[in-house]
Amino acid sequence: MASVQQLFSLEGQTALITGGTRGIGQAMALALAEAGADILLVQRDTSNQSTKQAIESLGRKATIYTADLSSPSSVSALVPSILKDGHRIHVLLNCGGIQRRHPAHKFPDNDWQEVLQVNLSATFALCRDVGAHMLEQEPSLPLDRRGSIINVASLLSFQGGITVPAYAASKGGVAQLTKALSNEWASKGISVNAIAPGYIATEMNTALMEDRERATSILARIPAGRWGAPEDFKGAIVYLASAASAYVSGEVLTVDGGWMGR
Repeated sequence: MASVQQLFSLEGQTALITGGTRGIGQAMALALAEAGADILLVQRDTSNQSTKQAIESLGRKATIYTADLSSPSSVSALVPSILKDGHRIHVLLNCGGIQRRHPAHKFPDNDWQEVLQVNLSATFALCRDVGAHMLEQEPSLPLDRRGSIINVASLLSFQGGITVPAYAASKGGVAQLTKALSNEWASKGISVNAIAPGYIATEMNTALMEDRERATSILARIPAGRWGAPEDFKGAIVYLASAASAYVSGEVLTVDGGWMGR
């Protein structure tokens, strides 16, 4: 039987990550590296080297692949390019996402399409392509799995939000996609789960934090009494990526300071 340390170890594994240049995605990328994984970072370009350098300072390998998540053709070319280079993907973390805010009755078509493409369609395409790759692998040990897929959902996977109908629709879709893929793949050794962040002090929530009335009402409802920080996701991502969660699939894990229990 594996020890607790072995269950949480990602030694010898490789994780493919979107949205890892800042905020929650960066914190989770570093956590996976600390647990022993080498990291493949998907970025729009190579100008931001901070996450790559931080991973390498931990003694792990980091490689940047460029792709535009708003372009279906760019997304579809990504996994074939990675596999052509000889990588075996053990963990997929879909963290890339965008936000657009407008009153629903004025919400522009192009913003709707962009949010759905980046947050939902690109997530599906990468799950599909990496999932197909994982299905080709044979577990070598009973505790091994062919792979672990983690999508980033949201509190708006459950709630509707205000002036963010596209984001809410996309994140509701991510939660249901996660369950649908789990139903097909859990029996094949691939776990598919999602993490739903609560209100986190990151760039995406700048508009909320600067709205004093909204920010005050949000904070008043969080039982933990504070906004979350990117570092609050390190334990959750290592748990879902590792053999520690081998019998967990189709789960949407909220990391929200108790918001959803309120």
